[in-house]
Amino acid sequence: MPPAEVNGKPDPEALELALPDQSGEIRKLADFRGRNVIVYFYPMDDTPGCTVEAKEFRDSFEQFEELGCAIVGVSTDSVARHRAFADKHDFPFILLSDEGGRLADAFGVLKGSRAARTTFVFDRGLRMRTTFRDVTPRGHAAQVLNFVRTLVESHRMLGG
Repeated sequence: MPPAEVNGKPDPEALELALPDQSGEIRKLADFRGRNVIVYFYPMDDTPGCTVEAKEFRDSFEQFEELGCAIVGVSTDSVARHRAFADKHDFPFILLSDEGGRLADAFGVLKGSRAARTTFVFDRGLRMRTTFRDVTPRGHAAQVLNFVRTLVESHRMLGG
């Protein structure tokens, strides 16, 4: 289940949850208003599938940036695990530590103590545009990038 929606937007409480990133900096999804945002939930740092998925987002990072898009990975791992994972693989994007599973729960993707592999795409107004469920790690970043390209192009065509 995606987060509860109010007037076509995700529940503001979910967007205002403050979580530390891999550097310990406190972040909220609401801080990304004005950019398209990819929020991808994954089960665990440095496991084969999660590493493939994250590396593909890393390898496409510049293309996402050119489209004005922020990438935010979220798992229930600790800040220290996120830092080691990001440093080991040179990830240029944010990894949020959702140790208590509050954000994953708010998005309806908490399964036990881990987040289910699910990706949400938000537009610049933080309106949820699509959800990818039951994600296969290999090729997922390209799938998301294609969606974002379509989103940005349709916005341009409408004069945005």
